[in-house]
Amino acid sequence: MSAAAPRYRPVALGGSLDARFTPQPDGSLWIESTESLQAHPLRLTDRLQHWAARAPERTLAARRDATGSWRHLSYRDAVHGARSIAQALLDLGLGPERPLAILSDNDLEHLLLTLGAMWAGVPCAPVSPAYSLLSQDHAKLRHILGLLAPGLVFAANGPAYARAIGAALPPGTPLALAGGTVEGRHALRFADLLATTPTDAVEAAHAMVGPDTVAKILFTSGSTQAPKGVINTQRMLCSNQQMILQCFPCLGETPPVLVDWLPWNHTFGGNHNVGLTIWNGGTLYIDDGKPTPALIDTTLRNLREIAPTVYFNVPKGFEEIANALEHDTVLRDRLFSRVQMFFFAGAGLSQPVWDQLDRLAEATCGERIRMLTGLGMTETAPFAICANGDDVRSGHIGLPAPGLQLKLVPSGDKMELRYRGPNVTPGYWRQAGTGSFDADGFYASGDAVRLVDPADPQRGLAFDGRIAEDFKLATGTFVSVGPLRARAITVGDPCVQDVVVTGLNRSEIGLLVFPRADRCRALAGLAADAPLAEVLAAAPVRAFFQRWIDLLHDAGTGSATRVARALLLAEPPAIDRGEVTDKGSINQRAVLACRAALVEQLHDGSAPGLFLPGRRSS
Repeated sequence: MSAAAPRYRPVALGGSLDARFTPQPDGSLWIESTESLQAHPLRLTDRLQHWAARAPERTLAARRDATGSWRHLSYRDAVHGARSIAQALLDLGLGPERPLAILSDNDLEHLLLTLGAMWAGVPCAPVSPAYSLLSQDHAKLRHILGLLAPGLVFAANGPAYARAIGAALPPGTPLALAGGTVEGRHALRFADLLATTPTDAVEAAHAMVGPDTVAKILFTSGSTQAPKGVINTQRMLCSNQQMILQCFPCLGETPPVLVDWLPWNHTFGGNHNVGLTIWNGGTLYIDDGKPTPALIDTTLRNLREIAPTVYFNVPKGFEEIANALEHDTVLRDRLFSRVQMFFFAGAGLSQPVWDQLDRLAEATCGERIRMLTGLGMTETAPFAICANGDDVRSGHIGLPAPGLQLKLVPSGDKMELRYRGPNVTPGYWRQAGTGSFDADGFYASGDAVRLVDPADPQRGLAFDGRIAEDFKLATGTFVSVGPLRARAITVGDPCVQDVVVTGLNRSEIGLLVFPRADRCRALAGLAADAPLAEVLAAAPVRAFFQRWIDLLHDAGTGSATRVARALLLAEPPAIDRGEVTDKGSINQRAVLACRAALVEQLHDGSAPGLFLPGRRSS
């Protein structure tokens, strides 16, 4: 007798469940949803006004203040604040060619500045705080500010950003701060911007905002080259929100409540999550936590207090939350009380974590919560492909959202994914000719995908790695890096943070391993401040990683999948070298370039004591 089908909490899903597949004479495959994109507003501020009129006292966003209490921003006050800030920006001479740059992280001031810029038709460019606070040379920040030529730069806290401002901000550029000062710099006060009295010029400027107006400039991570400013128009943002709503009608049935940490300088947090909050009249609680050992407790505290209706995170975040749920009944009861769906992006969620969340939900509320995912990028605003069917598993990304066309183009033994639709960027800020558009107008993503089941294309697509990351061994055999990396991380749970696959033009595959320092210290029984090199040399840690590399070796079916050697890295990835983004994503190519000497040592057998050979077949 077959097992009973799992019971899921009811949630209204739609769109992206069926698609048309059209093979082309050139060998490419075109895919589009059978559902058309419905009519929708063409300015995000129109939805802000709608909810300010319909539910003026409803909280748009909230963030804890210094006392730990929630400070709320209503829809009515958001509109009033946006109009005042729009006037202040116009008074300073900002406009379509003089954008606003925001250096600091998610907060209510950041949100109001963004809305005010949109109201006035001023492009807003949120810049990764890591380029100011973590970088030692500020090279990326200088590049970005030089490319933007902003009319105003904002930072939440003067002293925290003083070094970066001194290193990267030209003396004549206007500066605004929410608090503190920067020695030697005149700075406007955010409170004064917010107190500006709007004039008729504000509404005149707003009337000029249309679907092709640049709303945001979002910068790529710049891990392999200088960051590029992706133009995000109002058309992109609004069509994308309509796509999301058609794929997840539940968002329009009940105003969504989010508890969210995802950074607004990235498209997932800043476009997807802030956008769907405004579009659907929801509330976003700004989470100052992150899925790191130092900050995960902040996220857990917020989730014990605020029950989200939908919850978004990266796979690492879901892993940390799943582990906490195992022993925290208050967290379990609150999180599962009304959440309708989980959604992840940015990387693959391991199936064990997925299964763990299903088990915990069933034990807590008697039903599973649907885990949904997809694939997109900064250049698609970002929502593009959605997996919201009944048989979604780790690695699935689904089918195109309504209104979007996909093109799968042969590239070696893989298929490269390309996009065309109203949510696709027209190009890059002041970098004409740097886009990757083909003759049919499709944006070439560099991602590889495959059909989950070629005999049943409606089951959708699966992610198949990055084209540029794959390489050939000396035998001429292609190594598919994405699936191999995902397997290595899954098998290495909980001590493997990430791996970089080596072996270009060599006879065997190797791995450079970034370990999870906290889990390794716990395994070694050493103090939290013990040097990582000492931790990795501890016998229990060595034994764990040796078992891990042996398992990977034995699971290989040939030279392209059999891991022969690994090197544990005591030095973390560096953001200034482009090895890691501020979201923690590792760039394979940058790590290989920066640690070329270690790669040589790994493969010639002269690596230091943290080298691990894979088991040799008899």
